[in-house]
Amino acid sequence: MKLGYETGWHSYGEQPLKHNEQAPGEVVNQLAVAICLQNLVKLSERWIQAKQCKKWNLRCLKLQPLSPVPSDIEISRGQSPKAVDVLAREIGLLTNEIEIYGQTKAKVRLSLLERLKDQPDGNYVLVAGITPTPLGEGKSTVTIGLVQALTAHLKVNSFACLRQPSQGPTFGVKGGAAGGGYAQVIPMEEFNLHLTGDIHAITAANNLLAAAIDARILHENTQSDKALYNRLVPLVHGVRQFSAIQLARMKRLGINNTDPDTLTAEEIHKFVRLDIDPSTITWQRGRVLVARQQKRRNEKLVAVLLSLGSTLLTRQQCLVDTNDRFLRKITIGQASTEKGFSRPAQFDIAVASEIMAILALTTSLSDMKERMGKIVVANDKNGQPVTAEDLGITGALSVLMKDAIKPTLMQTLEGTPVFVHAGPFANIAHGNSSVLADKIALKLVGKDGFVGEEMSVLQV
Repeated sequence: MKLGYETGWHSYGEQPLKHNEQAPGEVVNQLAVAICLQNLVKLSERWIQAKQCKKWNLRCLKLQPLSPVPSDIEISRGQSPKAVDVLAREIGLLTNEIEIYGQTKAKVRLSLLERLKDQPDGNYVLVAGITPTPLGEGKSTVTIGLVQALTAHLKVNSFACLRQPSQGPTFGVKGGAAGGGYAQVIPMEEFNLHLTGDIHAITAANNLLAAAIDARILHENTQSDKALYNRLVPLVHGVRQFSAIQLARMKRLGINNTDPDTLTAEEIHKFVRLDIDPSTITWQRGRVLVARQQKRRNEKLVAVLLSLGSTLLTRQQCLVDTNDRFLRKITIGQASTEKGFSRPAQFDIAVASEIMAILALTTSLSDMKERMGKIVVANDKNGQPVTAEDLGITGALSVLMKDAIKPTLMQTLEGTPVFVHAGPFANIAHGNSSVLADKIALKLVGKDGFVGEEMSVLQV
């Protein structure tokens, strides 16, 4: 005779189970399941609490004020910053949400916004000024001093959001933008120079777009419609296929035929010809550095940079004390390979690029790609605008900017967190740090915390 639940008998004897009576083993199994569910609920509660913003357990750095007050660079180099991964953990960032650059800098991934999307925002404090001077106004110093006072002394969550300084003013009359005295971002050299390469990425993207404009003009001036079409829509394994950006351009042109092999000659001409009017080109090439006459207040900083063997100085061929005025107006296309298609052009400082302005306003990588596609670079010969999307280059621009879109985490002299991101000039654009840096900081500080944003306002 079988023993088991299926026969209504248990193994401890051959007594039959009563109606609705459970075997001992079954009771134990159900109890184990109940305990597991209870533990799961507790673990879930702990996980949710861990993800929620709370008061930071921040280890602040001690200041040792001296009298008389030393120079900014001496104060900066006299403090030992904590490791950036330690700072990241203290303010609630997860290991997979940061990309570390050395010991004192880290990029913060935008995935953090999705994790904290249900968290309430903190309080927003805008530090601005409308009385510009050659040496600055003190906005960065006030912003940094404010967050140091809030976090290091009042134990309130606070974040500073600053612009990345341009190397033009850094090597010019104004100097760096790390703050001053005992209210600075450290290390000063890291902050004021290349940082994590965002401005270099903007320069690369800007100049790629400029090169695409002149290359398109040259090819259209020297090739037939058929040759251009073969270049733009080449045969791959015997098949032609439009890309997504080409299909979008055809839609704007009113061409509904999406079969590359059946376009009419008129449709091909319309598709391959941008007919850019060179005299209307507004997109200029960019350079990283516009150096101006160096004043006494920056001599120590320059000496430090020279002692560090900065790659900037070698690549720019020691333009520290030289105003690069000869790039303001140039003539391009003088090589014989350009077939005589030369034109006047100019260089702009990198942070004056529209791509920098877009970086400060964008909310995601897809949003940035869409904004860059709408950049108007020139007019065609009929007076219609020609955009970066018409050149089919927005994907390449986005790839160059894929890391620059992430804010950079640094710290103040007292070890409180700072986001450094973007840096458009206020005399031509919005002089603020990025929207993304602000949004992330507002989530991290929590509803009772504060975010200090440094911003320039042009006086009209």
